[in-house]
Amino acid sequence: MPFDPATITNVAVAIFGVTLVSIGGWVVTTWLRVRHGYPLENSWGKPMLPHGGGETVERVKLLAGENAQLRAELGSVKDRLEVLERIATDRGSRLAAEIDGLATKAIN
Repeated sequence: MPFDPATITNVAVAIFGVTLVSIGGWVVTTWLRVRHGYPLENSWGKPMLPHGGGETVERVKLLAGENAQLRAELGSVKDRLEVLERIATDRGSRLAAEIDGLATKAIN
């Protein structure tokens, strides 16, 4: 039973179209993963880590240093906020007494 050449052509075009759409979807998905920082995966589903060499190590060291600096700054800001909250919620007479106490310490 011979097949009609038009049918064979239509089936080939459909297979080609499905293949093209599948590859396009894979490319778009990979681009979105890279753009948003998700790790790429190999054919077995394991993440492929970038091999940046020493550049990656240096970047991690810089970020760790910056993180430590920001944590120290945040600690000092929390201390200052605690003092300001105490001043704002404190009674006026106790605050005045503390200021007078500091003034007498400065004089002596």
